[in-house]
Parts: sequence; C-alpha cells; structure tokens
Amino acid sequence: MAEEQTFTPTQAMAAAARRGLRLREKFGRGGTEVGVKRAHQLANREDVSEADVKAMTSYFARHAVDKETKTHEWGSDKDPSAGWIAWLLWGGDPGKKWAEAKAKSLES
Repeated sequence: MAEEQTFTPTQAMAAAARRGLRLREKFGRGGTEVGVKRAHQLANREDVSEADVKAMTSYFARHAVDKETKTHEWGSDKDPSAGWIAWLLWGGDPGKKWAEAKAKSLES
C-alpha cells in the first residue's frame, strides 16, 4: 500500500482560518468543533492528510449554498454570517481552490 501523502496549507489558507477564528470569537457564531479544529490546523500550517483534503472538498461542496444567506452578511467583518465564518475556518476561497486541486491530483 502506498504511503499517504500530506500537504502543507498555504499562507492564504492560514490567514483565512485565523480570520475565521477571530470572527467566531468576536460574534460567537459560525462553525462546529470540527471546523474550529480544522481552522487551528490550517492557521498553524500543519500538514493536511489525504482524508483531510477529501473532508475539505466535501465541506465546500455542501456549504456553497451558505453564500445565499438572508441573515447577516457573506464576506463581512462587521456583521458576518455564520456560514461565512465557517467557510473561513475551512480556509476560505483559497482553501476551496487548494483542496479541489489536491483532490484532483489524488484521483490521477
């Protein structure tokens, strides 16, 4: 069996995760314990496993609908939606793009 690959999160992903953690602390909403754990992993640029990459792509696929929020604001630091905060915890848009690219490379 091949040894599992690990990947290092980018600076942009780490910055998004740190922003999400700050907003969650300030507003008391957004994300689950799993999301908070992922945010700490990304913020510290700890290696991400193949299973983590799959979890991230799955998260982003399921939660793209959160952008259509009617309460609070997507992308806001003044009145952020819970979905926006959670999205950041998972690495934000840079995390989505990165995870999708890694997942694609793992398939081939």
